Amino acid sequence: MRFSFIAVLLVAVVATAAPAQSPLVAEWEKFSLRYHEDLPRLDTFREGLERAAAADPRVENLIALAVVSYVWGDVRARTRDDKLAAYDRGRQAAKIAVQADPRSAAAHFWLATNTARWGQTNGIVRSLFLLSDLQREIRLVRELDPRFTPVYALAGNVYYEIPAVFGGDLAKAEAMFRTGLAQDPRYTMLRVGLGKTLIKRGRRDEARRELTAVLEERAPRNPADWTVKDVPEARRLLEGLRAGT
Repeated sequence: MRFSFIAVLLVAVVATAAPAQSPLVAEWEKFSLRYHEDLPRLDTFREGLERAAAADPRVENLIALAVVSYVWGDVRARTRDDKLAAYDRGRQAAKIAVQADPRSAAAHFWLATNTARWGQTNGIVRSLFLLSDLQREIRLVRELDPRFTPVYALAGNVYYEIPAVFGGDLAKAEAMFRTGLAQDPRYTMLRVGLGKTLIKRGRRDEARRELTAVLEERAPRNPADWTVKDVPEARRLLEGLRAGT
């Protein structure tokens, strides 16, 4: 499966007067940046966070469950049905987090991200009924926290992926990716998104520079995503450019 939608970057935790962060969530946050070193361990975190959210449905546990469900669906699930189930579990966990804290940008983001991946896996045309909800969640994240960089990767990919007749727009996709990169140049999924958008816009030399920069990045924001998703996608796109496709 191509990882053309946005991928996981940093787990945003709500800063409130809630009880101290659970050790499991703290451990997961560290591991989420290096999951490529031990992919089977994702199973353990998924199971543990499922139990933690059931026993203590505080927002941070629910968000962590939404994130691990998304990552597990991307890199551990082997069938389409398993992927859909994982993303749907992430959606449901994030939805409860949103209900508990409607002003949590992270909760809205992971609701949108899991929804987007579920729709992509199910088929974009068959999942267009989700589009208005997805757009609303993206808008809310940007209103709640304009500096929440991952949302620009998600928004850019939505503009890139959906048909133009339903609101797809390559110029807007490019603008979203560039806005995110202005905030964080080491967020390599944004650069991959910008590269593929530039290819579609016929600006191949610019695309080549962006994609090469992904391969040459020495301090990616998320080393795991960079290794598992961004580098392979950048290489594939560069190969297509060399082949003239």
